[in-house]
Amino acid sequence: MAASTTTAKLDELSINAIRFLAIDAVQKANSGHPGAPMGAAPMAYVLWDRFLKHNPSDPSWADRDRFVLSAGHASMLLYALLHLTGYPLSLDEIRQFRQWGSQTPGHPEYGLTPGAEMTTGPLGQGFASGIGMAVAERWLAEHYNRPGHDIIDHRVYAIVSDGDLMEGVSSEAASLAGTLGLGKIVYLYDDNGISIEGDTDVVFTEDVPARFRAYGWHVAGPVDGNDLDGIEAAIAEARAETGRPSLVVVQTTIGYGSPNKANTGGVHGEALGEDEVRLTREQLGWEHEPFVIPQDALDHMRGAVGRGTDAQRDWEARLEAYRAAYPAEAAQLEADLSGELPAGWKDGLDGLFDGDTALSTRDAGNRAMNAIAERVHGLTGGSADLAPSTKTLLKGHADVGLDASVDHNMHFGVREHAMGSIAGGMALHGGVIPYTATFLIFSDYMRPPMRLAALMEQRVIYVFTHDSVGLGEDGPTHQPIEQLLGLRGVPNLTVIRPADATETAEAWKAAIERRDGPTVLVLTRQGLPVLDRKEYAPADGLQRGGYVLWEASPEPQAILIATGSEVSIALDAAKLLEGRGVAARVVSLPSWELFDAQPADYRERVLPRSVTARVSIEAATTLGWERYVGLDGASVGVDRFGASAPYKRIYEELGLTPEHVADEAEALVKRGQR
Repeated sequence: MAASTTTAKLDELSINAIRFLAIDAVQKANSGHPGAPMGAAPMAYVLWDRFLKHNPSDPSWADRDRFVLSAGHASMLLYALLHLTGYPLSLDEIRQFRQWGSQTPGHPEYGLTPGAEMTTGPLGQGFASGIGMAVAERWLAEHYNRPGHDIIDHRVYAIVSDGDLMEGVSSEAASLAGTLGLGKIVYLYDDNGISIEGDTDVVFTEDVPARFRAYGWHVAGPVDGNDLDGIEAAIAEARAETGRPSLVVVQTTIGYGSPNKANTGGVHGEALGEDEVRLTREQLGWEHEPFVIPQDALDHMRGAVGRGTDAQRDWEARLEAYRAAYPAEAAQLEADLSGELPAGWKDGLDGLFDGDTALSTRDAGNRAMNAIAERVHGLTGGSADLAPSTKTLLKGHADVGLDASVDHNMHFGVREHAMGSIAGGMALHGGVIPYTATFLIFSDYMRPPMRLAALMEQRVIYVFTHDSVGLGEDGPTHQPIEQLLGLRGVPNLTVIRPADATETAEAWKAAIERRDGPTVLVLTRQGLPVLDRKEYAPADGLQRGGYVLWEASPEPQAILIATGSEVSIALDAAKLLEGRGVAARVVSLPSWELFDAQPADYRERVLPRSVTARVSIEAATTLGWERYVGLDGASVGVDRFGASAPYKRIYEELGLTPEHVADEAEALVKRGQR
């Protein structure tokens, strides 16, 4: 009885240490969300103290459980757990919550805070990305585990909020997770019934357990958020369910312990205030000064270091046994986990289109990615129910699915938003190089996870086909206009729109090699000429983002700058200009981001400032092109919605023709000669 009483007191002390680190940090910053950490501290404590497999001394250990705080506004809950369990996150960093240069930003940021598995804050994204982590875990386990050698065996845990479950992406992702039977997922639902505007009854009255059961999930609870034994039993029940993902419903009180603000919207997103902090200390019997942690609680929670070290050592011993029994598989597993590319991985890409005279870049992309997949084992992905159109199936590979062997082709269904998030989660987990595919117009559905992947510097490849009005008869609902500019505006997102098949192979090379951020490949539906590289500059100029493809003279009078399908139009226009006595240079500029990263002298050689007669040609909005054509240049593009018609007719009607481009360039040259 005495031991039980002592344990209960230590549990309470540790939980309150979590709560008051959150309260004190938010109060010092006078900014933040104290309520959720106060209410969710007991379930987080039970999870981290009794279940979570992790090693604070090595936050990147490959076989650790993943913990995602999808409710990223409760960031101080995570920071408190990380500090208390022994991660290299100091108390000084906790004191600097939300301050410039600290490791404790307002919402968790991957790569900044040791132990933060992903950047969260946009609600629903952690929920969906965690499912991607579970996909990657299963993929690796089924590729590499052997009888008696479960070398990949870990779970994905998350704390998710009412807001997470309101966001549509969680519905998409939960549906796919249930379909795939991802039994390594255990999500704790912080069911506190309060959002910023107050009681969620005004907007969220659905039966959440019934909803998740309908998705094919196992549901445990509801459990009282302060019943540690009940929470432990519910998590144990969820862990025992291996055929379905699990949702553990935990009914908590937001702002627990605050006499006047608990269970109100006021405790959600603002500091308690000095008076309420004092009253909360009194109510919970917390006699310690701000940021003071009782030694008993700290010693207890730092036990995670020893447990984690032991667990990792055990795994490393098992890995050694695996290497001895399955040396080839072990070498490939370690290569996949490292993300390194094998020697000769580009073999077969050069000369891939010899003999072709015309080919859509989506078809060229299919050849390129299949050639790469023969050597890069981790390349895995799929489309939002559009593989026959995006041409992104990996040939000779089975599907990732419930009743098929886990291989390389994923089927996301018509779930673009979740597809983007799941791919990001797969990249965060490691061991795979994920790609997604859909039409460019539907990139709008994927913007939140794409932005997060760029922020987290994750290697994800987004294939977008049907890239312009050139898709033709499907009409303006499917014809992208502003999407290219929108994607180019995302920091650290590299956008590549290749001009032909040979540039497409180079684009895939660039995407595979990039490890510090995601890459967008923008490809055509319609066929394009395969440029004869004996007549034109080599396609590897794409690696620099832009290059001189062809010129009538090394001292051009006009420069035509184009991307994608419009490069061929620019070439035809340049030859028309040559017949009119105007020397033109054609610059293929498939990637603004890669070109802008080149040294100034290279950019000057490609686009000399002395040549002001410049015309850009792109079947998209002209907004943004002024950065390359200048105030004296012209842009031929599409500043209206498209139309339903054969694509050649659309191009003629919208002025995307060699004749129109040549006329614009000639007029600029004549103006400059006045």
